[in-house]
Amino acid sequence: MYIVESYSLAVLFCFITMLCWGSWGNTQKLAAKSWRYELFYWDYVIGIVLFSIILGFTLGSIGDQGRSFVTDLQQADAKNIGSAIFGGIVFNAANILLSASVSIAGLAVAFPLGVGLALVLGVVINYMGQAKGDPVLLFIGVALVVIAIVLNGIAAGKTQKDSKSSRKGIILAVVAGILMAFFYRFVASAMDLENFAAPAIGKMTPYSAFFVFAIGILLSNFIFNTFIMRKPFVGTPVSYKEYFAGNARVHLVGILGGVIWAIGTALSYIASGEAGTAISYGLGQGATMVSAAWGVFIWKEFKGSSKLVHVLIAFMFVFFLTGLGLIIYAGN
Repeated sequence: MYIVESYSLAVLFCFITMLCWGSWGNTQKLAAKSWRYELFYWDYVIGIVLFSIILGFTLGSIGDQGRSFVTDLQQADAKNIGSAIFGGIVFNAANILLSASVSIAGLAVAFPLGVGLALVLGVVINYMGQAKGDPVLLFIGVALVVIAIVLNGIAAGKTQKDSKSSRKGIILAVVAGILMAFFYRFVASAMDLENFAAPAIGKMTPYSAFFVFAIGILLSNFIFNTFIMRKPFVGTPVSYKEYFAGNARVHLVGILGGVIWAIGTALSYIASGEAGTAISYGLGQGATMVSAAWGVFIWKEFKGSSKLVHVLIAFMFVFFLTGLGLIIYAGN
């Protein structure tokens, strides 16, 4: 299998993760013109599973280091498989709520609040699991991210015209962020982070762990998304009949969204052995600023806002990028 062997390459992979995690939401925005997010989400999950299979039989099976994808799956023990599946379940619960928040409040609000909170809590949780990197720089960076989240929340509150809808979108983003902080650790604990080339018996490589994680997402989606389709946060219930009535274009947009997210997540796990889980996860969650940039500059979600709101958004970017820089430097 392919293994990352330098910190600089691991950081590059994490930057790609950041771009992917921050950009997949654009596919939801595109599909939303004619497609409910509950229906979009099924295609998104299908995209994740398909990519996990392709990745396993390509990068997960080439080279002479480590165990190949199928061999690794066969030797994985029940405890580690269960941990990766549970990570998928936790992620799916969080991401469905985040998608609901995007549909209500927009990218520029949902991602900085939800994913930003996930970054803060996730860095702490993952550092406790694998203490790698300078803790002082790491947590100063996290503190700056917290300030950026607060600024975004203030800006969102001053922008949303429908206060009831705004509160619902913000609450969903916060709950999603808390849940999302935990999924990464469950998957990481199923892998031998200290030695991808010769992992301990029963542990998995990033490729097999990511596939099992994707299966956890798929299985839980039959419960979570079915419930949300029947009891949506906004609008009327939707049915599976409507899903199968969708045209190829809207289905492909959703699958593309899942593939984009899956590329980022897989690269993050592949990089975690060299960079450490706290830094890999923290850098990836810089997606917050990528998605905020999409929302502010492309989708114009703050168009017509007051000068104060634009100042708050500017300072949000400054604090978040500075914090992100410290998180990167903490790993050197």
